[in-house]
Amino acid sequence: MRLANYYRSLLQRLPALSVNADQVRVLHSAADFKSRLLALIATAKTRICLVALYLQDDDAGREILTALHDAKQANPALDVRLYVDFHRAQRGLIGHKGQGGNHCMYQEFAERYEHPIAIYGVPVKGRELLGVLHLKGFVFDDTLLYSGASINDIYLHQNGRYRFDRYHEITDAGLADTMLDYVDRLFAHHPAVPSLNQADIPTARRLRQPIRQFRQQLRRGQYQFKHESRQSGEVAVTPLAGLGKRGNKLNKAIRLLVRSTQQRLFICTPYFNLPKSLARDIRAQLKKGREITLVIGDKTANDFYIPPDQPFRTIGGLPYLYEANLRRFARANQTFIYKGRLNIMLWHHDHNSYHLKGLFVDDDLAMITGNNLNPRAWGLDLENGLLLQDPEHKLRSVFEEEKANILQHCRRLTHFTEIEQLSDYPEPVQRLLKRVQRTQANVLLKRLL
Repeated sequence: MRLANYYRSLLQRLPALSVNADQVRVLHSAADFKSRLLALIATAKTRICLVALYLQDDDAGREILTALHDAKQANPALDVRLYVDFHRAQRGLIGHKGQGGNHCMYQEFAERYEHPIAIYGVPVKGRELLGVLHLKGFVFDDTLLYSGASINDIYLHQNGRYRFDRYHEITDAGLADTMLDYVDRLFAHHPAVPSLNQADIPTARRLRQPIRQFRQQLRRGQYQFKHESRQSGEVAVTPLAGLGKRGNKLNKAIRLLVRSTQQRLFICTPYFNLPKSLARDIRAQLKKGREITLVIGDKTANDFYIPPDQPFRTIGGLPYLYEANLRRFARANQTFIYKGRLNIMLWHHDHNSYHLKGLFVDDDLAMITGNNLNPRAWGLDLENGLLLQDPEHKLRSVFEEEKANILQHCRRLTHFTEIEQLSDYPEPVQRLLKRVQRTQANVLLKRLL
């Protein structure tokens, strides 16, 4: 317990913004998230800034993009900006051949409206495989809407299916200013961050030198704000960003959170491929007698899952790779499962998918983040998160309700043999995974996935 208190003291030394606990709200569904997103767009008076991996050319994407343009036409002075990943914006969905990039839709909308909105592509690395913009946060005047979700049909529960995520709304001028200041300092007007509205978008090759400089700035960049002492009725909120393994403040804060656990740790991750350091921390907490709950999507709730009755594509092997990781982890920690210290909860709901990330520690600490808690997030992508410290337990009931909502469609794993193994998989999957094992490509894949 002494070590846990020490790690908590390190978290308490972090600069923070003091936010009224009553201004922290949790939404519980993709449909609610979409409704709130449209409402905030319609009522914004001075500024809208959306940062997401992508805004897709589909029904939901076009609806949101139309709402943004309509808001701009109604109030031309409204500052409306959208930042998406540079590479992701210029290709179609994986496995959808012949599909154009989302930038074509952005250009189409720009030509249609008298007052276009600003849409920029952020290249974290020279190639998408090596790192993307995984930063999260939508600012509407003084309100921050934060989720791991991007903008497309499934994330917004359009056309009958949804991808489950976490959704948080915090109204605080200081926090909104801080989130927007980061974007202004690092993204706005940088030569590596081109407009995606223009017909001639420079290639990554043309931007090679600016991207290198940009990457170095992102590694050093951090949220800047004046520390505010928490008062009664308030929670301390620390925005954190991170890129790369070295000096990554977000990664460090996540590890401190895990190691500061005194009783209970609750973790959500969609792709079970924990960084080695985080896996060690979790194992150490289990040995100390802490209760740990891991909420993970069943492989059939993975973004890339392909039902056996459909044509198999290589990308469809990913859910099985993640499940194999989970089976090994569960087998190694079966004793803790028996003792009730380790609760592995598998989420599954009809044909929907699971995309939750984040941590709850005891009743007073939480991390709201889009970080997948995997090696890719740990070392390649640009990530961010909000550390919440709530010593008065003002948000305990709010977060308990959120956890209950998350667990609604979960089943607890009682033995590692409940998870399928290689011999249980469809033949195309078996052939793929055997080939991966023979070539030892799984070592590389674990770093990139």
